[in-house]
Parts: sequence; C-alpha cells; structure tokens
Amino acid sequence: MYKLIALDMDGTLLNDKKQISQVNFDAIQQAKKNGIKVVLASGRPLVGFKRYLEELNLISEDNYAVAFNGALVQNTEGNRTIAKTTLTIEDYKYLYELSKELKVNIHALTENTVISPKDTKYTRNEAEMNHISNEVIAVEDVGEGTTIVKVMFVDEPDIIDEVMQRIPEEVSDKYTIVRSAPFYLEFLHKSVNKGTGVAALAKELNIKQEEVICIGDAGNDIHMIKYAGLGVAMGNAFPEVKRAANFITKTNEQDGVAHIINKFILNGEEEFAI
Repeated sequence: MYKLIALDMDGTLLNDKKQISQVNFDAIQQAKKNGIKVVLASGRPLVGFKRYLEELNLISEDNYAVAFNGALVQNTEGNRTIAKTTLTIEDYKYLYELSKELKVNIHALTENTVISPKDTKYTRNEAEMNHISNEVIAVEDVGEGTTIVKVMFVDEPDIIDEVMQRIPEEVSDKYTIVRSAPFYLEFLHKSVNKGTGVAALAKELNIKQEEVICIGDAGNDIHMIKYAGLGVAMGNAFPEVKRAANFITKTNEQDGVAHIINKFILNGEEEFAI
C-alpha cells in the first residue's frame, strides 16, 4: 500500500497555464482523506510554490515539501527542517569561470533571492515565477556569508544542449547536474537531488521506499522516480525520464497526476508495468 506521493510542479501537477486543475485538486484531496502524505517536490524555493501548497490545503506543522531539487526539505510552515545541503561562494565562483569558458549565462539562488552577474530574461523569469527578488551583482562582490543553494546555467535550449556535451568530467564528478527545463541546467551539492530529498522525508516519517510514489516530467525528477517504489513519468516527460520510470501516465494537460492517484491509491492497484 502506498503511503506517500511526491509530485513535481511544472509540467506535472500544473497544467500549461501553471494551474492545478479541478480534477487533480479533487484527487489530491481524496488521497489526503485516505491518509496519504502528499508532498510537492520542486526545483523552486519554498516561497515559489507556497501559493500552491495553500491552494491544496497543505500548510501545516505535519505537511512537508522538497524545495530546491532536494537541497531543502522542511515542513510547510517553515519552522522545522528535515534536510538542508547547500553550495558555497567558492562553488559559484568556480562555475562562473566555467560559464565564461562555455559562453553561457549563469545565475545562483540564495534562499530568497536570484543573484546574477548580468540581467537576462531567464533570471527575470526565475525571480517572477518564484516571487523572489532579482539582484544583479558581480560574482566577486557577493558576500562571503551568502548561502548559495544552487547555481544554474540559463540560456537558449540549443546552447544548453551544447553546454551539456562540453561539461568537463571533473565538474560532473563534483556536482549533481540536472536539466530542469530546456533552458535551465542546475548544479547542486553532489549529495543533493529530489530522490535524496524524498528519501530523507520518507525516513523521517517511517515510510518504506516501496510505499512511495514519485511523479515528474524533467531531468531533475529522474532521481526521485528511480528511488520510488512506483516511479511515474508524465506523458509529456523528457524521453530519458520515461525510460527511468515504471509507469507512464497521461500528460499534465490530461490530469496525469489524478490518473495515478485514482489508479494506484484510490482504486488500490499494486501491480504496474512500463
């Protein structure tokens, strides 16, 4: 029996208008009534998806969220942290030098700000989407005490495609690197990903791995999909995400999340097939 379902946001729970459909909403509320722990797992900072947590009635002492692709796991009231693993200023400087070499734009996220050496539409989009401030500041001027949660290469999809082929092996060995969108390539602490975030929460809640469902669509969801007892790719997921999954559901425009909740939680199906 499944006890926890972790849901990615963009391209998964949200439709293309960045909304939670009524069908998905109803299925989630029913799952909660059945005692299922519903967890939002996002690359965004917690403040960037708090309004969705509020919409789903998931703000409380004993509800949880996985933010920053697993770098921060905490309860949704924000007063208890389960796991927190960040980067350093030196990591940002190191990756900035690499970005100059690869000719790709870069920015970094603190817990409540986007900081970047120059203003770009990607950085503005990140700030607007997550309702956080956007500060243009030279990398060498960032204060030593600043908490860097993650660093991102941000550019046109074809540039990100090329950059991914040119990442030195030493960089791949040093960081968790995930593609969260066609124009976003993210660098996190080597121990961090959505899978480790969900695993830390499951351990905290005494929930077994085989009792967890994880649903996602992008590269930053692969770790948690592989971790889950039932790893689900959306119908609109990247090809590599579908290859990692146990089951492929409908698209985010077809209420794929509700389809999984109805099939495997509310109707109690235990068997699955790719």
